Formats: sequence, C-alpha cells, structure tokens
Amino acid sequence: MHALRPLVLLKWKVAAVMALSACAAWAAGPQEPMVSITPRNSLRSRTAGPHANLKIDSTMILVPVSVTDAKDQPVTDLSSGSFRIFEDNVEQKVVSLHKEEGPVSVGFIFDASSSMKKRMDRSVAAIHQFLNNTAMPGDEFFLVRFADRPMLVTTFTKDPDEILGDLSSIEPDGWTALNDAICLGIHQMKHAKNSRRALFVLTDGGDNNSRYSDSELRNLVRESDVRIYSIGLFERPQFLEKLGMDSGGRAFYARRLEDLPQTIEKLSRDFRNQYVLGYYPNERLNDGKYRNLRVELMETLKRLPLNVFWRRGYYSPYD
Repeated sequence: MHALRPLVLLKWKVAAVMALSACAAWAAGPQEPMVSITPRNSLRSRTAGPHANLKIDSTMILVPVSVTDAKDQPVTDLSSGSFRIFEDNVEQKVVSLHKEEGPVSVGFIFDASSSMKKRMDRSVAAIHQFLNNTAMPGDEFFLVRFADRPMLVTTFTKDPDEILGDLSSIEPDGWTALNDAICLGIHQMKHAKNSRRALFVLTDGGDNNSRYSDSELRNLVRESDVRIYSIGLFERPQFLEKLGMDSGGRAFYARRLEDLPQTIEKLSRDFRNQYVLGYYPNERLNDGKYRNLRVELMETLKRLPLNVFWRRGYYSPYD
C-alpha cells in the first residue's frame, strides 16, 4: 500500500480524535460536557504505556503474532528464525521473540439489542466460560452493554463474579450501536492497570445505530493499543475481522448457539498464546505516517498448514 498523503492522514487523525472525544463524553455521563482531546503528536503519547502491544521502544518495533495449525490449535514452539517480517514491503531482520505472559485488562462489549432476547442465556454462559478458562491472578475486567447506545455497566474489577452478576440483569431491547460501544471500550482502557489490553466483543449482527462510521472506528483502533477479539453469532463478522487484523486480535464465528462453547475455547487458546516479534526498522522515518506490516513463515514451515495472524501496522512517531 502506498504511503498516505498528508491531507488524507490529517483527516484520519481528526476522525480518530473526534471518536475518542465522544467516547469520553459517554464515559462521563449524558449530563457532562463533551471532553476536549488535544491532537497527539507522537506514537508514544498514543500508546497505553511502556509495555504496549505494538510499540516503539527507542528504535525497536514489537509486533504481536499468533500461529495456529490446521485444527486452529496454537503453535507455541517456533523460534525467531521461523518468521519473516516486512515493513511497507521491505524485509526487516527479526532480532527478538518472546511469549506474552502476565495479567491482562479485558473489556467485554456485550450486545443487548432486541435480537439477543432468545440468545442471552447462552451468551452469558459464553462469557462465564471465557472467565473460567482464561482469567488469571492480576487480571481486571469491565463490562459495556450496547443497544441503541452503549453504556458502561461495570468499571474495572478483579472479581469475575461482579461481571457475571451484572450480565445476568441485562434486558435486551433496541437497535445495535456496535461501533459506538467499541469506541467507549477503547476510551475505558485508558484506566487499565495492565499493559496487555483487549476487548472481547459478542454480537449477533452488524451496526445499525452508531454515530461513528466503520472508517472512523477503524482509525481509532489503529491508533489505540487495544486488541479486538470478537465472536459473531450466525453471521460472519467481516468488519470485526478487519478490526482484529488492525489490532492484533482475531474474529471468530459461531454458526449456531450450540457452537458457542467450542468457539469460546478457540478464542481463549488464541488469547493466551501469542508471540511478540521485535525488529529495528531498516529506515527510520519519523513522519507520523502509517506503516504496513506483513509477517510470513519461512519457506520450510510454509509446507505445513499453518495460519499466521498479526497486527497489520502502526503509526510512526513524529519528530
């Protein structure tokens, strides 16, 4: 992909800032004034902290990567020599690889629109299963429900039972403001205590009531340090697949409610089994533009039916 022209880049930055500003207003409550966000001038100011999912640490770029086999099982025994990485189609030298460990901050973005009325019990059970399979000491969670508009139901807590209790009291009704809910979730992540941060989106349909467009949300996700994991019920979540690729997360698909437990199992395995690749760019251009990334396996490994998932790019810093 060609580098973005300055005017296009400016429009993208403004859209992301506007979306983040609106999310801040929702978090403050409907009676609060709109929050003013000053445009950011460096990638370090955009990221969540010194241990971000994809960050620039002096000159090293760190990229989250998942690898699965033909049965969608994580492949966890690869070395740094197993990977090739390209920045804007120019190959870079992989200099480090490590497995992600430690606590995470997770926000649940839960569809409570009217179409979920007959799907609530199994959907709540899916969140319960995720927490049972995945939660570790030090993890923290919050809950956003969305219908006509998003609402922050539970602020950060380390008690999974608090999330489950609030989920059980949700009554489905209204339309589907999915984009606005993810925007609110990204804003809430500013209060996270852990460096690893992810949103888990569970929905049975596409957006039909948000103020913010797909392109505005996608720009915001690219600017954030939050991975988007999602499960689409009955429909393949094509837009959520793009958000997963942009952020280093993944989108999953459950054809039937009966498939949810197996789908949650896949998501949980992927969530806890990621590599982080590190490299020093061959050419350092601090121009604030978006850099496209591509990760490949070495030719010897390509003969195996392996799948690779990675964050698709980052914004370079400004001088």
